[in-house]
Amino acid sequence: MTRNTRLTLALIAVVVLVVGALLAVNRPAHPPAATTEAGAIESTVLVREDSHRLSTAPDGKVTLVEFLDFECESCAAAYPAVKQILATYQDRITVVVRYFPIPSHPNADLAARTAQAAANQGRFSDMYVQLFENQTSWGHKEQAQTEVFLGYARTLGLDMPRFERDLDDPATATRVAKDKADGAAAGVQGTPTFFLNGRQLTDLRGQDDLVAAIDAALAG
Repeated sequence: MTRNTRLTLALIAVVVLVVGALLAVNRPAHPPAATTEAGAIESTVLVREDSHRLSTAPDGKVTLVEFLDFECESCAAAYPAVKQILATYQDRITVVVRYFPIPSHPNADLAARTAQAAANQGRFSDMYVQLFENQTSWGHKEQAQTEVFLGYARTLGLDMPRFERDLDDPATATRVAKDKADGAAAGVQGTPTFFLNGRQLTDLRGQDDLVAAIDAALAG
């Protein structure tokens, strides 16, 4: 082995160690998932009393929970499937939405607070629609999209002074953070993440897989 080869290998080893160290530092520290004896996530972690429901099944047999980020393109891609599921199943299943804003998305936290401020006036589902159906016009912009979101609130006819107060209220940020903490406790590491009756749905390839899982749960 030549001296140059030894130097090259040594340099590669150093780079690998540095990259590994950076990954270890930047990896989110998720607490252990809160699971039941049957292996499902504790229902109290996935669905809180104040969690936002897009539909509610009186029998409570099937509950679909989505942890989402309004600025996430994959969440926007999943939105039409969720919309179709709501139309198809209506009150046969409960559909719950939880906030999980990703730090690398510049307006994700603001969007979640926008949805929560609308929720304080009973209009969560309407703001949910506004944010996803207009994501391409506000998403992935470095500057804060506050004025855009205020425009959505005006479109919905919200009480604007109250909306603006709630948007900046520390209690609103705390409410969003509580959802994200529950997601971390449930093992969520990215968005969208779906749970059906307490179990995370993995390897979803599209709407058909989600529908098949729901149908199986309803039939079970």
